[in-house]
Amino acid sequence: MNQSTAASGDPVSSRAASPRWLAGLREDFAQIFVEEWSPYLGAPLLVLVAAVLMVNGLFWGVFGGLKLWGDWFNNFIGLGPVLGIPGTLESPLMQRISLMDITLIIGALTAALFSGQFALRRPPKVEYVTAAIGGVLMGIGAALAGGCTTGGFFTPLMFSSPAGWAMWAGLLPGAFIGLKAVLWVSEHVTWGMAAPATTVVSPAAKRIYPWIGFAIVAGIVWWATAWYGSADTKLVARGIVILSGFAFGFILHRSRFCFARVFREPFMTGEGTMTKAMIWALALGIPVSAMMLQHKTVDPFLAIPATFWLGSLLGGLIFGVGMVLAGGCASGSMWRMGEGHIKLWVAVFFFSWTGSTFTAVANRWDLLTREMSLDLVEVSRVGQQAYLPDMLGGWTWTYLLSFGVLLVWYLLVRYNESTEKFTVL
Repeated sequence: MNQSTAASGDPVSSRAASPRWLAGLREDFAQIFVEEWSPYLGAPLLVLVAAVLMVNGLFWGVFGGLKLWGDWFNNFIGLGPVLGIPGTLESPLMQRISLMDITLIIGALTAALFSGQFALRRPPKVEYVTAAIGGVLMGIGAALAGGCTTGGFFTPLMFSSPAGWAMWAGLLPGAFIGLKAVLWVSEHVTWGMAAPATTVVSPAAKRIYPWIGFAIVAGIVWWATAWYGSADTKLVARGIVILSGFAFGFILHRSRFCFARVFREPFMTGEGTMTKAMIWALALGIPVSAMMLQHKTVDPFLAIPATFWLGSLLGGLIFGVGMVLAGGCASGSMWRMGEGHIKLWVAVFFFSWTGSTFTAVANRWDLLTREMSLDLVEVSRVGQQAYLPDMLGGWTWTYLLSFGVLLVWYLLVRYNESTEKFTVL
C-alpha cells in the first residue's frame, strides 16, 4: 500500500492500520460493559457481594436509607416535630443503608455510562401518577414488612428467617393485583397517555460517557480506600459499604436484575427468566449464608425484622401492588434512577416520604414498636423475629423447607412458561 492510499481515508485501510490489540480491547470492553449480562450471571454476583457484607457483620438493605431520606424531608417541610421524628438525624453519607443506596445509584449510573444507555427518559404524564401511588404503597408495605423486597424478602431468607417467605407469599398476589390495576389504567384512562419525545443523546456525548464512567470509578475507589484506611472503625465499615453499594448498582444494571420483574413477569407474559434467576440466587445464597450463621461469623438476628408473620405478609401484599404500579421495586427503581428514568425518581421520592411518615404514625400507635421478649427476640404488634433453625430444631429441616419452597416455585414458573395458565394478558 502506498502513502497516498493510506492517507486517503479509506475505512478498510484505516482498520488495517489500527493496532489489533486496541481493537481487541474495544471488543472486550463491549462484551463486559456494553452487552447485557445474563440474569443468571447477575444472581451469583449479587449473592457474592451480599456474602462479603455478611462476613464483615453487615447486610444488604435499602428501605432504612430511603426512610432516612424521608425523615430529612419531613423535618425540612416542618412535619418532623408533628410526627415525632428526631430533630437531629444521622447524615445520609454516614448512615449505612443510606450510603449503600447512594452508591448503588452511582454504580448504576456508571454502568449506564459505560454501556451508553444513560439518558433522561420522560414517561407519559399518567405514569407520574402511577409512580407516585406506587411509591406510597411501597412505603407502607416496606414499613409493615420491615423492609422492601431486599430487606424484607431477600436478606431475611439469606439469614434463614421465615419472614422472607411470608413476604414472598404476599408479594405474589400483590404483583397480580398491581398488574390488573395497570391493565385497568391502560384500558380506561385516556388522559396523559401520549409519550413525550425521546431524549436524543448526541454521538459526541456518548463518546465521552465511558471516560466519565472511569472518572467515577476512580473517585469511588479513592473514597472507599480513604475511609477503609481510617483509624475510625465506623469509617472502615463505611468503606466496605461504599464498594458494596457501588457493586450492587453496577451488577443490577448490567444484568437488568429487578425484583419487580421476578414477581410480575410470570403473570404478565409467562416469561420466567428473571424469576428463575432469583430462585438460582436463593439456592446459592441460603447455604452460603447458613455456613456463616452456623459458624457464628455473623449474628443471625442482625437482619431479621420483627414482622413474622402478619407484617411480612400484609406488607408484601401492599408492596407488591405498589412496585408494579411504580414500575420497579426499591433496588430496581434506584438502578433505573441511575439510568435516567424520571418516573422512578418520582416513585422513590414518594416511597421515601411515605416510608418515613407511615413509620412515624405507626410508631405513635405502637404498631411497629419493638420490644424484647423473654426468649430474647424482638416482637411487635405485627410479628416477631423468627429464625428457622430455632423454630425447626436444626438445619436439616431448615434446608428441606427452604429448598422445598424453591423447588415448588420453580416448577410453577416452568409450568407457566409452557402453558401460560397464570398470565393476566
